[in-house]
Amino acid sequence: MAVSRNARTAPVPAPEASGDVYAFHRALPGYAPTAVVDLPDVAAAVGAGRVVVKAEVERLGLPSFKVLGASWAAHRLLSSRPEGAPAAERLVAATDGNHGRAVAHMAALWGLDATILVPAGTAVARIEAIAGEGADVVVVDGTYDDAVARSAELADDVTLVVSDTSWPGYEDTPRWVIEGYSTIFAELADQLDTPPDLVFVPIGVGALAAAAARALGGSTLVGVEPDSADCVRAAVEAGKVVEVPGPHRSIMAGLNCGLASPVALPTVAAGFSAFVTVDDDRARDAVRRLAAAGLEVGETGAAALAGLLETAKADPTLIPAGSTVLLLATEGVTDPAGFESIVGRPPT
Repeated sequence: MAVSRNARTAPVPAPEASGDVYAFHRALPGYAPTAVVDLPDVAAAVGAGRVVVKAEVERLGLPSFKVLGASWAAHRLLSSRPEGAPAAERLVAATDGNHGRAVAHMAALWGLDATILVPAGTAVARIEAIAGEGADVVVVDGTYDDAVARSAELADDVTLVVSDTSWPGYEDTPRWVIEGYSTIFAELADQLDTPPDLVFVPIGVGALAAAAARALGGSTLVGVEPDSADCVRAAVEAGKVVEVPGPHRSIMAGLNCGLASPVALPTVAAGFSAFVTVDDDRARDAVRRLAAAGLEVGETGAAALAGLLETAKADPTLIPAGSTVLLLATEGVTDPAGFESIVGRPPT
């Protein structure tokens, strides 16, 4: 576990389409803003004035923020089809769980088929949840990055890939995913009297981090990654995408990524002041602390708190006395058995 500072921060331009995104999401069935929850005990423990959590534990009937990016990207992808193109029949995505379930959910909503590819070792509960959205689930014998590569091979005239990471020749859809996450920060502008001083953001390929950098340029941003899959920190330090080899077996499944998204990386490199890596024990402790505070989250969802606690131990100067700290809790309980093994009781 470690905290590394980033000396390359620079102003990040705000997204141009955030108003359209917010209106789109508010028009979806079941839309409601997610709550902001205070953690006074954590604030006292780390020396902050206030610690708040943006609790992305339920979005549009799903247990994660991912549906915000998936819905907007799929909408833009479908609406940008050239005149005369055959009608789309299927959406495809690679996932560790939440993004793929969100893509499958939107496919069902719009009457499309869905094929979702997951890496070996994905929790059975997450696979069943994706299948429960009506999708075909394919388990890839490899890592998340292997699943991404396989998903790209399935694209054709009627099969559209909705990925939150990018590769050469595939950049528009991941940009739309990043735009989709702007709704989180539009809500926060209404929920907090002043912008937070310090923000901890869980990082997988970097899409959510890029959205945070665009929206919260006046805050100090800290990225949180598993110590076995810190691909964005490695890429920022190298100045280019570099692979963190697998297997990536952290319980923070949504962050088990070996390659940063090239589309997201420049924005993250410019906007983030530091990166902290955490191990699974720190994530378990964060799950328990949040459960004790009445907030049930999955292991990935607890990563931001894990990063704050590790920073308070390893580099407390990053947390000014009296500051307001924002944590993004990115998922609810997506693996009930895992939650019970950590907390000692099933989720309510």
